[in-house]
Amino acid sequence: MDNILTLELIYVKASAMLMEEHKTEREAAAMSRETLTKMRQVFFTFLKIGAFTFGGGYAMIPLIQRETVERHGWISDGDILEIVAIAESTPGPIAINAATFVGYRVCGFWGALAATFGVVLPSFVVITAISYALEAFESLRAVKYAFYGVRAGVLALILRALWSMYRQCPKKAVSLAIMAAAFVLVAVVKVNVLWVIVGCAAVGLTASLLGSGREKN
Repeated sequence: MDNILTLELIYVKASAMLMEEHKTEREAAAMSRETLTKMRQVFFTFLKIGAFTFGGGYAMIPLIQRETVERHGWISDGDILEIVAIAESTPGPIAINAATFVGYRVCGFWGALAATFGVVLPSFVVITAISYALEAFESLRAVKYAFYGVRAGVLALILRALWSMYRQCPKKAVSLAIMAAAFVLVAVVKVNVLWVIVGCAAVGLTASLLGSGREKN
């Protein structure tokens, strides 16, 4: 009798273990499918951003905000400001850095890889194709006028991005002073942008620490 009970207990435990293993496998498969779906969404989103935005990183910011914040809800408006700050403070183009940041936030390393590849692919294909024909057509007046129009459109996109970031920035005296000083140093005095970024970060950190100390007191 005891042997029968022991065998029954072993059978019940084995069945429970098998059920748990099947459940784990199903959950892993579901997670894998979800990850692949997110990777595909990230890739095609940044493929579209890279394909239909002219003028570089700053011109991409409005489209990145619309796709990642308003349409998909992957990040918030505040994250856009952090992306711009981080992308400008790290090596590489702002568009690639922003794509890598958003992709990593959505689904980790593979999301970052998919987003980066998606945003780079259109430029790579277009530049490769244009490089063969540009020398033959760049002297044509129609082509020159087309590039003038593209430049005007890019300027409008950059101004829109600037206005959008300004609305999101805190309107404090320190922030406005840093913004004005950075503009004067870069545009008028011609100070190296790297030193301006380091100085702005140092001033912002100091102001934040002083403000926190005052709040505690």
